[in-house]
Amino acid sequence: MKNLSFRGLRVLLAAVLLGPAAACVNDLDRSPAYDLNTESVYRDPANYVQVLAKLYAGLNLSGQTTTGSPDVSGADEGASSYLRAYWKVQQLPTDEAAVAWNDGSIQDLNKLTWTSANDYVRLMYNRVYYEVALCNEFIRETSDDKLSRRGITGQDAVNARLYRAEARFLRALAYYHALDLFGNVPFVTEADAPSKNLPRQIARAELFGYLESELQAIENALAAPRQRGYARADQGAAWMLLAKLYLNAEVYTGTARYTDCLTYCNKLLGAGYRLVPEYRLLFLADNHATAASEIIFPIACDGLRAQGYGGTTYLVHAAVGGRMLSSGFGVNSGWAGNRSRKNLPLLFPAANGSLDRRAMFFTAGQNLETNDLIAFTDGYAVTKYRNLTSTGARGADPTGTFVDTDFPLFRLADVYLMYAEAVLRGGSGGNAATALGYVNELRQRAYGNATGTIRAADLTLDFVLAERARELYWEAHRRTDLVRFGRFTSGSYLWPWKGNVRAGQGVALTLNLYPIPSTDLVANPTLRQNPGY
Repeated sequence: MKNLSFRGLRVLLAAVLLGPAAACVNDLDRSPAYDLNTESVYRDPANYVQVLAKLYAGLNLSGQTTTGSPDVSGADEGASSYLRAYWKVQQLPTDEAAVAWNDGSIQDLNKLTWTSANDYVRLMYNRVYYEVALCNEFIRETSDDKLSRRGITGQDAVNARLYRAEARFLRALAYYHALDLFGNVPFVTEADAPSKNLPRQIARAELFGYLESELQAIENALAAPRQRGYARADQGAAWMLLAKLYLNAEVYTGTARYTDCLTYCNKLLGAGYRLVPEYRLLFLADNHATAASEIIFPIACDGLRAQGYGGTTYLVHAAVGGRMLSSGFGVNSGWAGNRSRKNLPLLFPAANGSLDRRAMFFTAGQNLETNDLIAFTDGYAVTKYRNLTSTGARGADPTGTFVDTDFPLFRLADVYLMYAEAVLRGGSGGNAATALGYVNELRQRAYGNATGTIRAADLTLDFVLAERARELYWEAHRRTDLVRFGRFTSGSYLWPWKGNVRAGQGVALTLNLYPIPSTDLVANPTLRQNPGY
């Protein structure tokens, strides 16, 4: 969030926004509690951007301070970060990653054996609804009617309406994650006045329709792509979320929407984004400067002004262990947590990156096979994220604890691969030759020359799934991709410890969705659990 006021987050929001609070559904339709009067905060238009900063920071930070004031209680504070929780549920159950820790029920993510009582599933769910609640409050308080009643006019009103559109995007992003991860979920918007009424449960297909209409409604209210500033939601971010929504529409609604996916991919392809020359630049401490042309929407991190143990602070530290030197990653310690399962390095011609430079693995003292999930050295380590700049300097935090590297949630390479997949699945508005060209652009960057280019006959759906892993691994896409391709639960594609068997085995189809946490089923008896739990 290098373009939003972190100082505002720490000064104003520490005083006026939510302190420790669980985000269970019986809190979903309540306004955040303020120590200051809500009206006094929103009467001053200078406060609006600072409150908006909290909505963005909610994707990275765990609370108002580094520790001791969590937004979501009932868990290790660092683990409660939105991005950290999201990364875990998207990556740890897949062929790309495994964690060596044994905290709580985290090993159930490794083995696809979770239940509705899993604390990491609950953390993700609570984070989604905490973000929704904050966004609803901001959207409600920045309506045209309230701006008028408060006498906010002119440029202040113009700014407030833009901030409101950004908040609607952030709420849509959170609801998209709820749609993808949990299916039929509780649903509340700013139109639901704060009350003691229990939120209703919306069907997955209905939520899809809401997100489609909401993103289309704010499209023209957002700034044009790359005009508002780095790390701010703009039209490009909304187009990307729509493209991803349509790419997975058959999973969410039963009806394919690949032509619509191509419509929004084409908008993005014409918006001036471009690939950075080197893949590694996307995952370094100065990626906000060196990789901004490719990153469509990041979760911004700042080792000085936004300190916490989630986000990329987690991704860098937790991937360092064994014989690895933490100094080579710009941090002061390794947490010996996350590493790869064998399927991921075997997708590359060589694990050392000598051919495909996207292969970023540390192999010395590491085993390819994962015989023991608790042993960090079982599985190649992944060196993708570093707290070092493109020139080799360490990130800004002098202690080496907190990381500057932004997380590229949406980037152009993903658009290229979505375009290719949508064409292969029969969508109109694209063609096979263009799709092949986009894929080969990625491979030419990866190989440094034309060695890695493929022919038209090579571009199949299976190839696209493998190429998505090679290009996007550890970027929180893999579970969604495997579900869309019918590989997540199937016995036809296995990885170590899938289904709690070392060689892997198929699991119940119902695991394509996470359960509604048991805590919310108790809090809201009107909710119905997902099948199989």
